[in-house]
Amino acid sequence: MANTKRTFRTIAIVGIAGIAAFLVFQKVTGKKAAEPAAAAPKGGPGKSQVIIDAWVVKTAPIDQFIDASGTLQSNEEVEIKPEINGRITHLYFKEGTNVKKGDLLVKIYDEDLKAQLTKLKLQQQLAKTTLERQENLLKINGISRQDVDVTRNQVSAYAADIDYTQTQLQKTELRAPFSGRLGLRNVSEGAIVSSAVVITTLQQIDPLKVDFTVPEKYRNLIKNGDKVKFTVAGDQDDHNGSIYAIDPKIDLATRTVKLRAIVPNSSATLFPGSFAQVRINLKDLPEAIMIPSQAVIPGTRDKRVIVADSGKAKFVVVETGIRDQSSVQIVSGLKPGDTVITTGILQLKQGMPLKYNKIQ
Repeated sequence: MANTKRTFRTIAIVGIAGIAAFLVFQKVTGKKAAEPAAAAPKGGPGKSQVIIDAWVVKTAPIDQFIDASGTLQSNEEVEIKPEINGRITHLYFKEGTNVKKGDLLVKIYDEDLKAQLTKLKLQQQLAKTTLERQENLLKINGISRQDVDVTRNQVSAYAADIDYTQTQLQKTELRAPFSGRLGLRNVSEGAIVSSAVVITTLQQIDPLKVDFTVPEKYRNLIKNGDKVKFTVAGDQDDHNGSIYAIDPKIDLATRTVKLRAIVPNSSATLFPGSFAQVRINLKDLPEAIMIPSQAVIPGTRDKRVIVADSGKAKFVVVETGIRDQSSVQIVSGLKPGDTVITTGILQLKQGMPLKYNKIQ
């Protein structure tokens, strides 16, 4: 019985030793197999070339412009209204005609004011005569100084009333405040009018103004004196103007800025209120460097492009300018003749060899 137990113990020890030896062998052989695999990248995949497309930098003329919608406005415009209530006695203008500054347009009844003015002048003359007499009496102490002062004050009061009445008389004559073209009249002779009644309108149409808006991002690119071109409905000719006023406030609802240009109209072919399609040339660059937009790598601090330098990739910091749908202007960082990489830029690193698929 003892021999049997000894035999089983021996078999168990031999089995355990065999299993342990097998595990050690597996660990050693597995490590040796893994070492060549780990070392495989040293053989050359890191040296492989990336097949890319490239663009040869060259100069070309470009210009940047903005198209905007605008409206023609009169240079000056006013509604002809009376300042006082009264009856129109004469209309001295013909509607739709040109008038000069100061021309008499409308006359309102003024006989009552003239009579009042005559009365005041007579009263003033009488007060002056009385004042002269009282001043002579004052020299011999025949009247008190207070009585003389009261009479002198009356003379001054009549003078003030005369000035007021003359001012009211001036208001019965409506004259053109500036040279321009009259509109249609809304009243006839004999009509009783008040200060709310518009008799006609007066507009100065040479020159005209054109109002239009542009997006706020162009605000710093536009200045007074910049030229504009525009067309109007029913007229295929181009008309020219120049910006003379820029609204200092940006519209909160549309995020646009309002501009105003002056437009000559000596031929009177343009009319206030017309719709205008306006174009503004922002820049005209005869030798600009333009490259495809996808070649620019944006960064947090700067923008870069990859150029070919002796067959290897080189990162260059650039400054961009005008953009269009597919290209971007390079202001600094590149020169004509440089080769810019346009594809595969995410796989390229500094100094990597280049293999070209296509060069434009």
